[in-house]
Amino acid sequence: MRSFVVFASLLGIGLLTGCPDRTISEVSPEQGRVEFKDIPVTVNRDIDILFVIDDSPSMADKQTNLKNNFPNFINVLNTIEGGLPNVHLGVVTSDLGASGADGMVAPAIPGSVGGCSSTGKNGALQTFAAGTAVTGKYISDVASATPGMRTTNYTGTLASAFSSIASAGALGCGFEQHIEAAKRALQPNNAANAGFIRASAYLAIIILADEDDCSMEHSTLIASDTTQLGPLQSFRCTRYGIICDTGGTDTSSMNVIGPKANCHSNESGQYLTKISDYVTFFKGLKADPNNVIVAGIVGVPTPFEVELRAPGGSTTQIPALAHSCTYTDSSNQPEVADPAIRIKQLLDSFPNRSTFSTICQQDLSTGLVLIAQLLKSVLGSPCIDGTLATPYDCSVSDVANYGAANQVETVLPACNGTTPAAATNKPCWAIEMDAANCTANSHLTLKVERNTAPDQNTHVVSYCVTEATNAGSGSGSN
Repeated sequence: MRSFVVFASLLGIGLLTGCPDRTISEVSPEQGRVEFKDIPVTVNRDIDILFVIDDSPSMADKQTNLKNNFPNFINVLNTIEGGLPNVHLGVVTSDLGASGADGMVAPAIPGSVGGCSSTGKNGALQTFAAGTAVTGKYISDVASATPGMRTTNYTGTLASAFSSIASAGALGCGFEQHIEAAKRALQPNNAANAGFIRASAYLAIIILADEDDCSMEHSTLIASDTTQLGPLQSFRCTRYGIICDTGGTDTSSMNVIGPKANCHSNESGQYLTKISDYVTFFKGLKADPNNVIVAGIVGVPTPFEVELRAPGGSTTQIPALAHSCTYTDSSNQPEVADPAIRIKQLLDSFPNRSTFSTICQQDLSTGLVLIAQLLKSVLGSPCIDGTLATPYDCSVSDVANYGAANQVETVLPACNGTTPAAATNKPCWAIEMDAANCTANSHLTLKVERNTAPDQNTHVVSYCVTEATNAGSGSGSN
């Protein structure tokens, strides 16, 4: 084992005030932003990545955008120390037909694209393209027993293999059940997806969607009764699945035209599954909930407004959720996305293990790189991806029982002496150049020098002050 741990990369960014404290719980630098890092001393290079792709009729261009920019995602993972981690990579879609989490199935919606019938794709891993380059229902690319070699189940490049399984099309049900699709895909007893989830691996769930989640607890949400529930349109997902502290405190006021604020999942509603239940499920998939990472490339959550709009083929205006962002695609066509309130609430329930970016952009590389940087950090990248403010100002700690009620933190000092190896106050930290392994920005790592190895379950956690930059495009991480 090496005598030190090197780490630090951009994960969570937040504007904070005050001056740096020497504990991880109270750091609040005023110089700019903060680069947070959590790295386990025992590195695990296994990660299972599940993409949940919206396949409703408005998603064709956005899927192409995803496939075109996927190489940027892989390029970041390739910069992890030791190269590409051991990945399983699978795709499911948001199409669960007319089924609810209770196991009941509503009648098919007449005239709907894709039929919104039966259980749709039901959370099964998809390969889509005929003659796909992938053997099986998911991509496997792991290190082999021979040093420097990989064992794979696809031909061609990883990017081309992903493109073949991510060609979801745009004929899926317009009542998109993104989160429930992920749950069905990851159910331990789902024989259709056997082998995808490894008990020892990290789990990453990445949602690409231009509408919010409409995961139905009861399929009666899409029953044909318009007297009670209103027109059979996806606004039902908003009216019965969201409440807003300002302008929408119940289902009646949610149906009123106008702007609303402080919106969140209706956790006491009768039709959509509670976000808190999904959080419990996903975290329960791993012995350590910190091994679950979630990300979304979706519509920005604000502004949030109900407007009158005529659905396609009709002249009658009915309540509808106004789009929260717009852009022009690569073919110069207008594209839109709706506020993803429920999805954003899911992401926010995984602090330091989630990231969000807007889908309203011609180039999705920014969002994909942000997600890859998050995965890189969680897996234990040695490199700093941000630009540290000078003089260097970090808080670094060894943390036992990380994230548990009995968490114990030991603050580490900056190394004294001319070099970290010569320090007399070990364990200690120092920032050093590592151009060979760190290709980003200033090629720096944060080295922890030790006399003795820590307990294998220890996490090293740091906060370092960085130069203030413009986050841009509504993107960010938690």
